[in-house]
Amino acid sequence: MRRPTATFVTASPPSAPPAAGPGAAEPLLSAPLLQRLNERRDGPGWRRLTFHLAVLGLGALLWGGPWPQALPGAGSWALRLTGLLLLGWGLAFGFCAMHECGHRTAFAGKGLNDTVAWWAGLLSFYNADYYRRYHQWHHRFTHQPGLDPELEEAPPSTLAAYLLELSGIPWWIGKLRGHTAGLRGDFGGRPYIPAEAAAAVTRSIRLQVAVYAALLAASFWQGNGALFWYWLLPLAVGQPLLRFVLMAEHGGCSTDSNGLSNTRTTWTLPPLRWLMWEMPFHVEHHLYPSVPFHALAEAHRHLAPHEVHTGQGYLSVHRDFLRDPARLALP
Repeated sequence: MRRPTATFVTASPPSAPPAAGPGAAEPLLSAPLLQRLNERRDGPGWRRLTFHLAVLGLGALLWGGPWPQALPGAGSWALRLTGLLLLGWGLAFGFCAMHECGHRTAFAGKGLNDTVAWWAGLLSFYNADYYRRYHQWHHRFTHQPGLDPELEEAPPSTLAAYLLELSGIPWWIGKLRGHTAGLRGDFGGRPYIPAEAAAAVTRSIRLQVAVYAALLAASFWQGNGALFWYWLLPLAVGQPLLRFVLMAEHGGCSTDSNGLSNTRTTWTLPPLRWLMWEMPFHVEHHLYPSVPFHALAEAHRHLAPHEVHTGQGYLSVHRDFLRDPARLALP
């Protein structure tokens, strides 16, 4: 297979915005509107990052606070479990912060985007430098079997496989294998990591694993298991919800190159949209990856009439999946 040019496709606006249909003369978004939507600002990124950090902080406080002494009985367990969920969701959905900053559109400057992306990847057990190149190919070949790296593992097409996917177990296995290979600098079979980028990606993965190793050593030194109780366990608890929403992005959609039909936008509650950095507006993001997250809702108002898959909530989307899990299978 010939390898496409490794240009980061989201670094600049599309040169030719998609038209409304075959033979259509007018683009879906006018040039002046797209220029305005593409404006990059720090304010929305800082507000969203503050919200995300507040979820993490509140979760850690509730999960690790002295509630048995202050609130004995079932009340303390309710607070602890609420904290565990919030902390887990904040950690797992750090993926969404990494994704947006990986596009270098969440903030105005490249350096701030890359810094936030790297630390968000650390929290969510992704490597931002690897993921940026992996995700580039996902945008080039969205939901196209044999080309889209997100389809390296076949989507679930039975109830048992669906439940296994939601558990996060395949994700953990994939991440452990991927990080282990990255530590060795082994990117064989991953054409989205070109030879000239391999050394930098390997250094980034090694630095990330070194941070984990230092935190693990500190946990043993203090004898408190903090890395397990405040990162590993909450991240495992938070994974099922992340798998739940990510499965809806392309599951059951077409496998052609039409961004209006190979991707799904899903309406959901504002708190989840905020935690996801507006990723539920996924058709909009794939059609115009240069548009920052905070402008996707406005883009949706213009693009919605043309979209093929618009889910009325994640529960609705998954009810359809459960009625016929085979619809998730690839041709």
